[in-house]
Amino acid sequence: MNNTDFSSLPLDPALLENLSSLQYHRMTPIQAQSLPPILAGEDVIAQAKTGSGKTAAFALGVLHRLRIRSFAVQSLVLCPTRELADQVAGEIRKLARTLPNIKVLTLCGGSPFGPQVGSLEHGAHIVVGTPGRIEDHLRKETLTLRQVNTLVLDEADRMLDMGFEEVLDTIVSYLPRTRQNLLFSATFPDSIETIARRIMSSPVRITVEEPHDDTSIEQLFCPVNNRPRTEAVRLLLLHHRPDSALVFCNTKKAVKELTSALNQAGLNTLALHGDLEQRERDQTMVMFANKSASVLVATDVAARGLDIDAVDLVINYEIARDRAVHTHRVGRTGRAGHSGKAITLYEEKEQFKLERLDSQGRVTPTALPDASLLQQPGYKASMATLQIDGGKKQKVRRGDILGALTAPGGLQGSEVGKIHLQDMRTYVAVRRPQARTALDLINKGKLKGRQFRARLL
Repeated sequence: MNNTDFSSLPLDPALLENLSSLQYHRMTPIQAQSLPPILAGEDVIAQAKTGSGKTAAFALGVLHRLRIRSFAVQSLVLCPTRELADQVAGEIRKLARTLPNIKVLTLCGGSPFGPQVGSLEHGAHIVVGTPGRIEDHLRKETLTLRQVNTLVLDEADRMLDMGFEEVLDTIVSYLPRTRQNLLFSATFPDSIETIARRIMSSPVRITVEEPHDDTSIEQLFCPVNNRPRTEAVRLLLLHHRPDSALVFCNTKKAVKELTSALNQAGLNTLALHGDLEQRERDQTMVMFANKSASVLVATDVAARGLDIDAVDLVINYEIARDRAVHTHRVGRTGRAGHSGKAITLYEEKEQFKLERLDSQGRVTPTALPDASLLQQPGYKASMATLQIDGGKKQKVRRGDILGALTAPGGLQGSEVGKIHLQDMRTYVAVRRPQARTALDLINKGKLKGRQFRARLL
C-alpha cells in the first residue's frame, strides 16, 4: 500500500469509503505530511497555500476526533473571511456525508445574529466562523466551547494582518486548556510565531513547497511606456481573452476607476473593495465564480481569504507593496496542476520595486500587445446570472430550479451552470444566449407550486 494513499491512514472506514467515492485516493503533499501527526493528536503548524488540499487535511482530523453521540461543539475552525468560512464548512460537510447526523454550523459577520442564536440552540458538532462573530457569541453567552477538543486557525497570517490578534486571544481564553491546535498559514511572519508560542504545545512544523512553480505559472513584467494603465489592462485582456482574470490594485479608488473603464469598453467586470456591503460582496463573488463576469478587480484587503478556483490570468495593475503580497497575488493562478499567467505593469521609474519582488533578478521586460487591439469590442463572459427571490427559507432546492429550467421546451442541462442557494435568494448561472429564455421560465413558471420573481443581474 502506498503511504500517500488515504487508505494507509487509520481513519474511520466510513470516511475512507467517502474519500474513495469522491475520487480522493492519493494525498497532496500537505495532506501526506500533516495528517499522520494530526490523527495522532499532536499540535501542527503548517505552511500551505489555498489550493494545496489543506482544508481536507484539517477537516479529516476534526472528523476523526468527533464523538458523534455527544451533541456539543467539539471543534472550532476560525477563518479570516466569511467566504473562506463558507467554503471550509462546505468541504467538511462533503467529507462527513457518510457519517450520521453531523451538524456543521457557520457563524460569520455580515449575517443576522438572531438566526445564528436559534441555530446554536439546536446544537452543533463543528463551528466554522470568523473571529469577530465568534467573539460576539462568546460575550453574549450564546456559544459554549467547554467541550472543544480541536481548534483550527486557517489562513492565520491573514487573520493577524486584519488585526484579529487580541480577538483570537479572547476566543482561546474560552477554550479548554487540553485540546489539539492546528494552525495553517501561507506565510510565517513573526506574529505567527508569537501566537503559536501562546496557544500551541510542542507543535510539529510542516512546510510544503508551493503547489505551483515556474512550470505552472508564467510571470511577465510589462512596462506601460506612458500609456494609461487602464488601456494596458484592456490590451492584455483583449489579447489573452481569459475566462477569469483577477486584477489587483493598491487602492479602492483605483479599483473603482478601472472597473468603470473596463465595463465601458464592453468587458464584464466586477469590483471588490472595502466599501461594499456584505450582500454586494456575496453577489460579486457568486457572479465571478460562476463565470458571469470575466474580470474581477480587487484590493488585496478585500481579496483576503477568497478561494477562487482556476483563475487564468492575474494582472498587477500596480506593483504590490511587498514581496509577500506579490507572491499571494500571483498564487491565485496556476493551481492544482493548471497552468496560469501573472502580469505586472510598471513604469520605468518603478524598476527598483520590481527588483525587490524577485530576489533572483529574473525581471525581463515584455512588451504590451499591439495597440490596434483597442479597436476591437470587448468580449462577453460565457454565463449570465439570474437572481431568484427565494432560497433555503422557502424550501427551494437546486433540483427544483434545474427541473424548472430544463422542462420540455426549456434549456438543456448543459446550459445551466452553478446554482448558489442562500437563505432568502438563489443565484443561477445560465449560458448567456439562453439568459432571457431562462428568465421567462422562472417568472412564468412555478417552484414548489409557487411563483417566484427572478431578474437578470
